[in-house]
Amino acid sequence: MLEQYHAASFGWALACCGRDRVEAEDVLQASYLKVLEGRARFDGRSSVKTWLFGVIRRTAAEERRRGLWRLRVQHSHAMEMPTVTSQETLENDVLVHALALLAPRQREVLHLVFYQGMTIEDAATVMRVSLGTARTHYERGKQRLRAHLEREKPNAD
Repeated sequence: MLEQYHAASFGWALACCGRDRVEAEDVLQASYLKVLEGRARFDGRSSVKTWLFGVIRRTAAEERRRGLWRLRVQHSHAMEMPTVTSQETLENDVLVHALALLAPRQREVLHLVFYQGMTIEDAATVMRVSLGTARTHYERGKQRLRAHLEREKPNAD
């Protein structure tokens, strides 16, 4: 089961860790240990993927609370000047920057719905919020992302 969802799980761990690859690897490993050691048990109230993403999210939050993450500026990666080699790279950098400007819950729900293909209901379960709260963050996140992308649209020169 872990192997089946590994690629998607790593993507979610990256999102939960501010795109820090090393931290995402540590969080994913700790999450897998919880599952394999039985400290996180699937109870059947959601899909396996939704449950696993919840385990990863909670593990990332626990790691942050324990202070195991290195101190860093929240948006340091997004604020770096991109090295543009193509229009696609520039557009990707603009998207990453715009996502970094969203509120954390807005960013999380958009990641789960768009990148992981979850429903808003599943995203609410992973995030441990009500369905109404998830819908609100989803709609506001889409609006803010659209506004950021319009402001930062690369020149088509």
